[in-house]
Amino acid sequence: MSTPVTNTENKIQYTAKDFTSDQEVKWCPGCGDYSILKQVQTILPQIGVPRENIVFISGIGCSSRFPYYMNTYGMHSIHGRAPAFVTGLRIANPELNVWLITGDGDALSIGGNHLIHILRRNVNTNILLFNNEIYGLTKGQYSPTSPEGLKTKSSPYGVVDHPFNPVRLAMGAEATFIARTVDRDPKFLREILLEANNHKGSSFVEIYQNCIVFNDKAFEVYTDKTTKKKEVLMMKHGEPLIFGEDDEKAVVLDGYTPRIVEWEKEGLSKDDLWIHDMFDKYKANILIDFFDDPKTPHHFPRPFGIFYKKERAVYEEMVNKQVEEVKKQFGEGDLQKLLKGEHTWTVE
Repeated sequence: MSTPVTNTENKIQYTAKDFTSDQEVKWCPGCGDYSILKQVQTILPQIGVPRENIVFISGIGCSSRFPYYMNTYGMHSIHGRAPAFVTGLRIANPELNVWLITGDGDALSIGGNHLIHILRRNVNTNILLFNNEIYGLTKGQYSPTSPEGLKTKSSPYGVVDHPFNPVRLAMGAEATFIARTVDRDPKFLREILLEANNHKGSSFVEIYQNCIVFNDKAFEVYTDKTTKKKEVLMMKHGEPLIFGEDDEKAVVLDGYTPRIVEWEKEGLSKDDLWIHDMFDKYKANILIDFFDDPKTPHHFPRPFGIFYKKERAVYEEMVNKQVEEVKKQFGEGDLQKLLKGEHTWTVE
């Protein structure tokens, strides 16, 4: 049972149940989307925003059914275009708390152009990209994040496309908050969701999400207790990058070349190790490239947590500021005059 949280400014008490709609949740039994939905509903009482000021907007795909299950305002929009809807909404009402729900197919294929522009503009919204490395809603075709060699209904002999690394794409688009988490670690997922919401600007969170029907166990190596400690690198700001069964391994930098060491055996202290700094753009780029196949020799563990964060002007604030400045200079506009125009002609 969730603990009631009081919004002292608005004198409102919420629990996770207050954010649960009356709609039947229609995902496959065992789908990772259930966990993500639960964690979002759990953290919303903590953010101190009235329910009527919270909006969920999605595109198309399994993940994009999300707004139906939230007892808030929302919109199930069109394929790949959720960023355009969010941008318009934020400009029209910057006071709203807006969440963009999308998937690897929706955001990185037809919606790729829209995604990079909402990130570079730094629209103040929380972007949750559910990555299951497959098209689930359309029954198992390979997606832009499917690994090479994966056999699917649209690649019966194996995928030959090189996959996107979503956080690399976000970094290239100059996003101001970039993180990765996973559906099967609820506590950590909640921590990242809260950090994303507290950031002013576009928060991009890639969530590894298991599709139990069409791509089951795609991320098992990062969640199974027998492999997790060896394959997961938890990034915590100000702390060394340590991993392994007994935290015996760590990452160090030789210049800007990363290297894995058994730090205690090599006589190193924690001060000698790579200390994670989420405000360091150059080191974030190195961590983002820890993206090779776990089956390859000498690979690095997969990083989870906040890769990068920075402060930058928010798009909708700049737009509205510009509008106000133009009003002061020229006065209120006349819509009818604009529509009629100053020049007319007659067709005989």
